[in-house]
Amino acid sequence: MPLFDTHNTWAFVFGLLGNVISFAVFLSPVPTFYRVWKKKTTEGFQSLPYVVALFSATLWLYYATQKKDVFLLVTINSFGCFIETIYISMFLAYAPKKARMTTVKLLLAMNFGGFCLILLLCQLLAKGTTRAKIIGGICVGFSVCVFAAPLSIIRTVIKTRSVEYMPFSLSLTLTISAVIWLLYGLALKDIYVAFPNVIGFALGALQMILYVVYKYCKTTPHLGEKEVEAAKLPEVSLDMLKLGTVSSPETAPIAVVRQVNKCTCGNDRRAEIEDGQNPKNGKQSSSAEAT
Repeated sequence: MPLFDTHNTWAFVFGLLGNVISFAVFLSPVPTFYRVWKKKTTEGFQSLPYVVALFSATLWLYYATQKKDVFLLVTINSFGCFIETIYISMFLAYAPKKARMTTVKLLLAMNFGGFCLILLLCQLLAKGTTRAKIIGGICVGFSVCVFAAPLSIIRTVIKTRSVEYMPFSLSLTLTISAVIWLLYGLALKDIYVAFPNVIGFALGALQMILYVVYKYCKTTPHLGEKEVEAAKLPEVSLDMLKLGTVSSPETAPIAVVRQVNKCTCGNDRRAEIEDGQNPKNGKQSSSAEAT
């Protein structure tokens, strides 16, 4: 039996492309963990995304073992299990005690306890195609939850009107990945592979639309913001005067006023000095007259 069954050409092509893109997605946290290794601290990063990714890859790997002609599904999820295990190991090595204990609890509850329970029940209570359908349904349910995670990011973008928290490159890559795996599932006529990627594509497309709207489309500022900007204009003019960079004729009267004020202050000061000396002169004159 050949290692790659290419009797379904489209499934092979889309599966190979899906492996390449998903390989890049799995490697995307490498700069983060390089920084963790270099600084010997997790800097507040959370382990939940990596624990969930490991659990998802494990489930899909188990599902692939129940199917035929899905070797490319096995390869990418095997790599996913391997790389996510490395990420989690590094997190456990450099995380604070509290974060480390939380990660261990998640691993025991989800990746060990949850997966072992699914494995035991499926192996004992189901056989053949029924087992594959049950595992496929579990994979679909979990994948839908994973794809729904970006909804919080979408809410943040709409609320803040900023795409700072939603990198376009990552959204585009995940959307392309969802499209490729959707086509792979359709080529295999596997609804369990295709369906969750329909949701992934829809959410990815929504993220990119929001990115274009809030990145390149200007929104009218609120009245309060206009008032604040108007209130700041005199301060900017004064700063420009202080720096000596005024070039517009509109600021000339301000310079004149400041110069007049300066002269007036000098005159007032001299007047005060003269007023202070006059009484003394008066006293001296009185003394002279008395003498």
